[in-house]
Amino acid sequence: MILKVLLIIALITVVYYVFFKKKTTVENKNKGQINEMVECDTCHTYVELDEAILSHGKYYCCKECLK
Repeated sequence: MILKVLLIIALITVVYYVFFKKKTTVENKNKGQINEMVECDTCHTYVELDEAILSHGKYYCCKECLK
């Protein structure tokens, strides 16, 4: 009886690690891909830091706002 209970617990543990543990690591990788957002000094919209234009210490979303 105890052996059956231990086998069931072991099976549940294996199923958890195979199906659910991997999803957690994928979510953590996606969190690392989120870039920092900055506000455009002219129109006050938010753009990703990688796409923003930096001029004189201020961030802009496009060339039109930079002018």
